[in-house]
Amino acid sequence: MNLEYPAWLLVWIAVPILAVCAVMAGRFGKRPWQAFAAERLRAKLIKKDHPLPRWMALGMILAAISALAFAMARPQGDAGTKTERTTGRNIMIALDLSRSMRVQDVKPDRLAQAKIVIYELLESMKNDRVGLIAFAGTPFLNAPLTIDHGAVRETVEQIDEQWMPTGGSDLAAAVRLATRTLKETGQKSNALVLISDGEENEGELDSIIADAESSGVTIIAIGVGTEDGGFVPHPDFIGGLVDSGGNRILSRLQPGVLRKLADETGGRYVIAGRGADVPGMVRAATEGLDAFEMEGGKRRIVIEFFQWALLPAILFLAAAIVAGTRWRGLASASAALVIFSAQADADLAKDAGRAFSEERFDEARDAYRALADEKVSGDKVSRFRLGEGIAAYEAQDYRGARSAYSAALLAEEAKVAGKGHEGMGNTLFQLGWMGLSGSRYPVGEEVPDMAKFDELVREQLKRMEESELPESGETNEFIRIDSIILNWADAIRHYRSAQVKNPGSETARRNEELAMGYLVRLKELLEEEKEQTEGEITQMEQAQPQPGDGPPQEGEPGEGKGDGEPQEDGEGAEGEEPGDKGKGGDKDPEEGDKGKEPDENDSKGEADPNETPEERARRILSENADLQKGPLTPGRREFRNPEKDW
Repeated sequence: MNLEYPAWLLVWIAVPILAVCAVMAGRFGKRPWQAFAAERLRAKLIKKDHPLPRWMALGMILAAISALAFAMARPQGDAGTKTERTTGRNIMIALDLSRSMRVQDVKPDRLAQAKIVIYELLESMKNDRVGLIAFAGTPFLNAPLTIDHGAVRETVEQIDEQWMPTGGSDLAAAVRLATRTLKETGQKSNALVLISDGEENEGELDSIIADAESSGVTIIAIGVGTEDGGFVPHPDFIGGLVDSGGNRILSRLQPGVLRKLADETGGRYVIAGRGADVPGMVRAATEGLDAFEMEGGKRRIVIEFFQWALLPAILFLAAAIVAGTRWRGLASASAALVIFSAQADADLAKDAGRAFSEERFDEARDAYRALADEKVSGDKVSRFRLGEGIAAYEAQDYRGARSAYSAALLAEEAKVAGKGHEGMGNTLFQLGWMGLSGSRYPVGEEVPDMAKFDELVREQLKRMEESELPESGETNEFIRIDSIILNWADAIRHYRSAQVKNPGSETARRNEELAMGYLVRLKELLEEEKEQTEGEITQMEQAQPQPGDGPPQEGEPGEGKGDGEPQEDGEGAEGEEPGDKGKGGDKDPEEGDKGKEPDENDSKGEADPNETPEERARRILSENADLQKGPLTPGRREFRNPEKDW
């Protein structure tokens, strides 16, 4: 047996020190009491307990500390070593280290992106043997095939273009070296992952492809970079690498060579960094290769014994708690606490109910809220929140009622949740009615009829038309109409939910019908306002002079389209309302672009993207009329290729 962390045994030194300190504290702790009280009165003033439980508790605590320190030292037994065996494939990675891999057409550069791809491959191919070949003008085997992916990763982290003695990019030599290395393993099918930008291929590929195909090597080509490319940097020149003529060298991704290598060996080609799942593609491409059993690393088998010390430590701590606890006093205190808490809750609930019955709704709301805050969870919390919502509703604190009803909706009891939905519907309906009339919805004989409702809506619409549009945002009157529609639509949804929770609720059904009736009538009034507004706009447009009135002047296009008659359907911009600026034949020549001659294209202007408050109110009401949302129309983007590459 050996210890993984033997330094924890130093805690044993502190155990006797603690014991001595406890004994001394117990002995000298009696002297202040002896000096405070006379000897003849000590028996009456000081209640003495037997010291045995205290000393037993101290001993148990010290034993628990000792056992816990031994457990933290991690006692272990050695059961030998085990050689792991796994099933995998041979995969060689060839990384391009030419200077063009430092081009920054992808961020941060091509080489950094290639390394990220290799890290992802190492994570996804944990059971495969992986090797690394770095190449530029000459290839080198930097990491032989191994199951130790950590060593390969360290090599990839350190390698860069400075490792290459010669420049260039000889893909053929890299493929030749990879094929020869994989052939030496004796496996009939292997894979080569080639990561490059395809620039400056210096070798002959046809014979190399034939050799790889005959050796059973499947090439998976991964391109890095973009076809637009970028200038090749150089550490000694600020402007980058230049050719013999002094021009900066532009490097682009050349997919032709990479695609040829992949296609003719049965592999695949993909460009990194375009949303492609490169590790998934490599796994799919290598699934058909022959897998073989290989010997992995050696693992030391360890038997842990810390639990044999941890269990006694827990038992010693529990015994110390039992021995040092004064059970009689604890039981009395616990019982008193439970009784006091229950009695306090009962008294507060009675006070809340009494305040509600006496129509002191503000006090009842605060009392129910205090009860709900004391309870962390449970059905009582939902009931108290429901009581808070009812009291706040009667106190006309509709925003407080909405918050309380929202918490009551979480009740597991269907009846409480149904009452919460019904109360939420009533609250939202009241908020909408107050936005329309400025007062609470009347009850009894004062319930307004539809004529009164029409009068209130028309007054609101008139105020909305007469209000001045602010520089930014919407008018207060429009926001009020918008809020009315949304509140009533949500109220109808809560009424329906209340009927689902409590199928026999007639109040929820009647309130739903009332709210739906007002909502439908509001839509009709908005449609009437829309038709009236459109008629006035049409009359104003017909009264304006048309651009084509009178004989056409020389050089003025549009002859025959300015006779004052309205245009046929289809000549304006699609989707424009009558009177929109930009329609042919409806724009005053003096309102056109200054300094611009009339043109035939002026007859088809673009639609105004801004939506008026009236149109938005009608749209929201139309969307919520049947309480359903229509499908969204996806947008479309159009892209144009650049005319030039730079």
